[in-house]
Formats: sequence, structure tokens, C-alpha cells
Amino acid sequence: MADNPVDRRAFFAQGFRKAFGKAVEAVERKVAPGQYVRPPGALPEAAFLAACTRCGECTVRCPVHAISPLGPETGFASGTPALKPDLTACVMCLEMPCATYCPTDALAVPPDGWKYVKMAKIEIDTSLCIAYQDTECGVCAQVCPAGYEAIALNELGRPEIGARCTGCGTCVIACVTTPKSISLTPIGNIS
Repeated sequence: MADNPVDRRAFFAQGFRKAFGKAVEAVERKVAPGQYVRPPGALPEAAFLAACTRCGECTVRCPVHAISPLGPETGFASGTPALKPDLTACVMCLEMPCATYCPTDALAVPPDGWKYVKMAKIEIDTSLCIAYQDTECGVCAQVCPAGYEAIALNELGRPEIGARCTGCGTCVIACVTTPKSISLTPIGNIS
């Protein structure tokens, strides 16, 4: 028996990702190239659309109700879960209940947790950010649940996005400027 047993669900999810990865990526570019911000642990978009049963379990399990089903105007994606992290941020629950309770492999807790989860791309508009206008701020870095490796203040006190940013949206909501100097772009989930 192996020292590190792999549960059945993780085994099949990993196998699916490896076996169909290239084909799924090719179809994904044509079907829906990252239009929606999916919950953490989501398969690539085309595979996600095929695997998701639209049961709503992830929506119910989200403690902050950041996940909601897409409407009928989204076509084939209708009923699938998505986040709008610029409105309600993902709080990055350690146990990822949205993925833990998914009855299919559409969402699965990555073996390394949040380490490589990317839900959206965060960008800072330096022309709007008050820290880049020599006004002390740093709210975005203070509220980030992923820590300084995701968003940190440089030696001048200006925020910079790091490699560990998950795109959860907490910094976007906390940004004090109007209009917001931090924006979010869906990139599809690669976990």
C-alpha cells in the first residue's frame, strides 16, 4: 500500500486533467475563453461545463454567498456557478467547501490547496491608485487573505501584485478610490 493514499475522486480528477488536458484547452479557447470567474478548484472551462451538473451545492456551501448560478442569458453556461469577486469577494476558506462538496469532478480541492489557484487577474491602475500619487494607503495589502506574496507594498509604499494572487477580489472591494484603482479580469481557473 502506498504511503500517500490518493482518494478516488482526486485520482479521477487528476487523470481527467492529464488525459484530456490538451483537447480541453483547444476546445476551451473556442467555447468560452475565460468569460466567467469560476470557484476555486474548477476544471478548465470546457471540461467544467461538461462535468458540472448545475446542482447548486457549491452555491449553498459558500459561507459568504460569493458563488451564484449564471442566468439563462449565458447560454450553455446557464446554471453553472460563478463568482463576481468585485461585488462579493471569495474569502479563501481553508477547507474550500464549494469544491469539497461538489458531487462531480467539476470542482475539486487542489492537492496543494490555494497555492496555485488563479480565479482572476488583478491589476492596479497606477494613475488612479493614491499610493502612486504619494498618499499613504496600503488597504489592499492589509486585507489580502493570501498575504504579502499576493499583494505587497514596495519600498515606496505602493502596492504590487505578486505570483500568489488568486484573484479573490478582496482588494478590489477594499480599494478606497472612486473609481476603483484595482480591477479584476476573469482568466478561467487553472488550479
